Amino acid sequence: MIRFEQLSVTYEGAVQPAVRGADLEVPEGELCLLVGPSGAGKSTLLGAVSGLVPHFTGGVLHGRVTVAGRDTRTHKPRELADVVGTVGQDPMAHFVTDTVEEELAYGMESLGLAPDVMRRRVEETLDLLGLAELRDRPIATLSGGQRQRVAIGSVLTPHPRVLVLDEPTSALDPGAAEEVLAVLQRLVHDLGTTVLMAEHRLERVVQYADQVIVLPGPGLPPVAGTPADMMALSPVRPPVVDLGRLAGWSPLPLSVRDARRSAGELRARLSPLAPPAVAAPPSAAPVAAAEGLSVRRGRTEAVRGVDLRVLPGETVALMGRNGAGKSTLLSAFTGLHAPSAGTVTVSGAVPHRTRPGELIRRVGLVPQEPRDLLYADTVAAECTAADADGGAESGTCRTLVAGLLPDVPDATHPRDLSEGQRLALALAVVLTARPPLLLLDEPTRGLDYAAKARLTGILHGLAADGHAIVLATHDVELAAELAHRVVILADGEIVADGPTADVVLSSPAFAPQVAKVLTPQRWLTVVQVRDALTADAAAEAETETEAGR
Repeated sequence: MIRFEQLSVTYEGAVQPAVRGADLEVPEGELCLLVGPSGAGKSTLLGAVSGLVPHFTGGVLHGRVTVAGRDTRTHKPRELADVVGTVGQDPMAHFVTDTVEEELAYGMESLGLAPDVMRRRVEETLDLLGLAELRDRPIATLSGGQRQRVAIGSVLTPHPRVLVLDEPTSALDPGAAEEVLAVLQRLVHDLGTTVLMAEHRLERVVQYADQVIVLPGPGLPPVAGTPADMMALSPVRPPVVDLGRLAGWSPLPLSVRDARRSAGELRARLSPLAPPAVAAPPSAAPVAAAEGLSVRRGRTEAVRGVDLRVLPGETVALMGRNGAGKSTLLSAFTGLHAPSAGTVTVSGAVPHRTRPGELIRRVGLVPQEPRDLLYADTVAAECTAADADGGAESGTCRTLVAGLLPDVPDATHPRDLSEGQRLALALAVVLTARPPLLLLDEPTRGLDYAAKARLTGILHGLAADGHAIVLATHDVELAAELAHRVVILADGEIVADGPTADVVLSSPAFAPQVAKVLTPQRWLTVVQVRDALTADAAAEAETETEAGR
């Protein structure tokens, strides 16, 4: 169905190709997963299938890509629209209408389908993606995850033979992600649709893939094979695969179920050991506090009666399904929304009554859409402006960017960065002022595992320096690695608030992979398991040495 023949793509001004020597085939009716570090060329490879590369992105394309026999060099995206449906990393850039139902129908109108066919397919898609209750909602009022489902639905209604998806579950809560993946499975198995998908959250998708294409890095040719074979050599891999590597399991597990079947011996080794206790920050006056906080957005009460205190040095993960009120709660701490009831304070100030120039030194927010913070023409200019706005030493922001995503050239325009690279730049801009309260809305969206590990290290360091951190996230692995506390919201109200292990282990939806594999033991991450086994082995070696003396 999709054939790459020695494909290479080089963008103007680039020192090396974004994709080099891709010689691959994706058969009809298979789900093929693209994996690789940020900037390895996944979006470029996807764009070459839809015709966006090079017809809209520019650059020089060598080799050939054919989709259902059509050469994308000679067929522009509009000439491939009946065959290829594409959803990019940014759902808002995808929309052309105002409401959910109109958006689902638009693609079919463009193809001239009969009204009765359009009506039936809209209803089917609303049900498939759980969007029926949102059919009349303006898209601008939807949460990030709801927008993602609408974007996917809008390309499903024309029934394309190929679906090209760039980070399709990145903004979805675990339940919604499972629903979308179940739909994709149904399309592949029942209708023979070919799905080509790039996704960083491999723990969600790798077990569903028929084939995996690994892009090792810029300038290196892609490699394709079975999921198990590719996970053995991939530079990025989900926690369950890392756990299998640590334990020496063969074949490597791709799902929690596979891992549990092999985990008996590992559980026995860990049984006498205990996960490390997470040290709570010392008691102090809270950096941020909400008391009886309610916030209305239009006719909707998005946050209701929330009581929340965040201490210096504390990291709090806000979790919950899409539309639960997480982003609205964060925006109340930055003054973007005034309370309709109750109070909110940050470092003793009332956010919505504080001047922006003063507030930036008290609280910083990295939004879901990082481009909202970026306005300069180059990375260097963004960093220079951030240093000036934050009153920081020259070079502070650039150092932070290099720590999150190395090798991003100073002259690069922010719009030419990948989603993950833009997020890293926006985070660096906010961190430059070193505000006592740092808020992050879906901070790992678009980040590979290596970049996420670098982000976690930076946030650990900030918390150790006394910064309070609140992150709204669907990334259960990030919460397990980073958070002292987890707060779960539902319909604008707090339904759980406690130490991370207590909250996530009591909720299957929010438990990380390691916890599911090793339950009822209380291990959350591969790092915890590795450190415990290493320490135990060292203790045993020391005991044997003492006994031999």
